[in-house]
Amino acid sequence: MALSLLVVLACGVMLWRQWLATHVRHEAVRSIADGSLPPEDFQGAVILVCGDGSPLFEAASRHRETRQGWYLQVLDAEQLPLLAQHLSLVRPALISQVSVLLAVQPERHTGADDFTQSLRGWLRAAVQCRPWFSGLPPIWTVTWVSPPGACAGEEPAWFVSVNNSAGLQVYRPGQGNLPLADWITESDASEHLTRLSQALWLDSLLGWQASMVDSLLAVRQGELPAQKPCAQAFCMAPVNGKSGNLWQQHITDITALAPASIGLADTLPLPELLLSCLPRRRGISSRMVFWRWVGLLGGVFLALAMLASFINNQRLIRSVGDHLALYHRLSGEPPEPKFQAQQHLRADARLLDDWLRRGEPLRYRMGLYQGGRLIAPVETAISDWAPSQTPPPVINKIVQGLKTIRLDSMSLFDSGQSALKTGSTKMLVNSLVGIKARPGWLIVVAGHTDNTGNPKLNQTLSQKRAEAVRDWMRDTGDVPESCFAVQGYGASRPVATNDTAEGRALNRRVEISLVPQADACQIPGNTLAPSQDDDASQHNGE
Repeated sequence: MALSLLVVLACGVMLWRQWLATHVRHEAVRSIADGSLPPEDFQGAVILVCGDGSPLFEAASRHRETRQGWYLQVLDAEQLPLLAQHLSLVRPALISQVSVLLAVQPERHTGADDFTQSLRGWLRAAVQCRPWFSGLPPIWTVTWVSPPGACAGEEPAWFVSVNNSAGLQVYRPGQGNLPLADWITESDASEHLTRLSQALWLDSLLGWQASMVDSLLAVRQGELPAQKPCAQAFCMAPVNGKSGNLWQQHITDITALAPASIGLADTLPLPELLLSCLPRRRGISSRMVFWRWVGLLGGVFLALAMLASFINNQRLIRSVGDHLALYHRLSGEPPEPKFQAQQHLRADARLLDDWLRRGEPLRYRMGLYQGGRLIAPVETAISDWAPSQTPPPVINKIVQGLKTIRLDSMSLFDSGQSALKTGSTKMLVNSLVGIKARPGWLIVVAGHTDNTGNPKLNQTLSQKRAEAVRDWMRDTGDVPESCFAVQGYGASRPVATNDTAEGRALNRRVEISLVPQADACQIPGNTLAPSQDDDASQHNGE
């Protein structure tokens, strides 16, 4: 319970921190509406203007758009990494086109220490943009100063240096760049003084730039790495500066004379001439980001699915392997444990065979199914042992010898007659109570006489008396006629001598017996085979 509460609390803290970071980011970039951001298909450079860049923009605007670039004003150093994060989320395709412009206007600062701290703050903020720009963004500097008094009415002059490859060059609109020395010497007499003044002014500006800006960029300071600008430019244009600013202090230190202030134009000129020289990286669009995430998630899902399939297949191999090992370890004496182990293998074999015919379950697929190679060893193990067969017990069925029910003819019939006498029914019921119709048993009714009279008539009489008894049993017990066999023997089978009255009385009889016969007495609906208790029941009656 305590662990669950701890997990819930940790998740709550993480969500709160995430919400707070998102809120701070939105508050920081609230002043920059998405309408101020360039469209995602913008092909030009995207410049984050840091430092003293406010004179580059109109009072109510946070961006300026030109044919080659899109300038975004960054109000303070804390806003720069948040704006970088915002750009990476809403305009990921433009990340490769982003660079950081460090705008420097020494005439807007009066204290060297404050300027240095401000510059370090901007450099630190640029380094913090590294996670959102996949590396440190290109940094370039542009310094604006008011021209010397002799050049106050001239067009803004641009002096550029790209990677220090060709030194300082002078930008001439529509004519390309020209090395500084050539630019000074090619001028005619009317322009020579102006260009010489600008060159001397530039030399002073380079000294101030080296001591106040370049020295700070070139040296590693704590977590701030040394940063070499990819391009530098110097522009001489009217700047509305403060009294006693850093530039006046620098000129005063050199000449002992403070330069005169020149009125400010509406906005300072943009450094368009350097945009084509900025390094470009390869970016990704929102669609590419989407498909990258799709690919990443698909790859993770595929990897997890393959891992799950691998684990399930290993469990299958381990389970069948354990059954095989147990089966081979048992000797078979006693046979019951090994027989149970064999039953486990048979279940495994049925399962593997079913998967072979119908396909294995999804959890074993991804090309990692191993059940096919387990079938052969399982079937081999099953077939190499069989439990010893215990001979079935021999059941000796003792069939008692057949006995015959003998009925006295004189008690059933009148002399010389074959019709049952009145009152003979009770005797028949008492005497024949043990005679039942059973499948596979034939009821044999045999009539006998003594030797008195004509032998042929005696035989006929005995036959008819047997039929009379058969008819009574059939009608009274509802026994099918197929269960009976009727025979008349006459005097041919005496059981006693016919020379005495007692012997002749014994010979006048009707005998009823049960004789086994497979197809006899098949009573419809009776499917029970005769049991041992149904062996011939024999009773003696006189």
